[in-house]
Amino acid sequence: MSKAKHISETPATQFLKQHKVAFGEHPYDYVDHGGTGESARQLGVDEHVVVKTLIMEDEDARPMVVLMHGDREVSTKNLARQIGAKKVAPCKPDAAQRHSGYLVGGTSPFGTRKRMPIWVEASVLALPRIYINGGRRGYLVSIEPAVLVDLLGAKPVNAALA
Repeated sequence: MSKAKHISETPATQFLKQHKVAFGEHPYDYVDHGGTGESARQLGVDEHVVVKTLIMEDEDARPMVVLMHGDREVSTKNLARQIGAKKVAPCKPDAAQRHSGYLVGGTSPFGTRKRMPIWVEASVLALPRIYINGGRRGYLVSIEPAVLVDLLGAKPVNAALA
């Protein structure tokens, strides 16, 4: 079967189209555990503008979405303090998939199965354009970061590890 360049719709792209958001499509060859470094390299963009979508949970196992620069790690202590939680930790892959409806490595903040609070690293919002998962492994969409706030109600935090 030949690999088509056209990407079929995902819940994320359906959501973006439904809300009339202009986005670019950026397929790349997914590499297990390659992360944002691999997608940035293949697409020829700075890893700082590739935003990872992380599904985390608080001490009561309430899920949330955390959006972080590809080249930064989340300080779960800082995040917990800023959002008024006792602790925050990444969800296990099966729980993340259950909450988001996406496979790990293909998680998008758009069109998730459950509505969850969304936290975005504040400096992401200052970028002119970001690359974020489009709902499938090996597929990023480029959008203006304001969409995260306007459409998803993402709240800015300063949770990157220094």
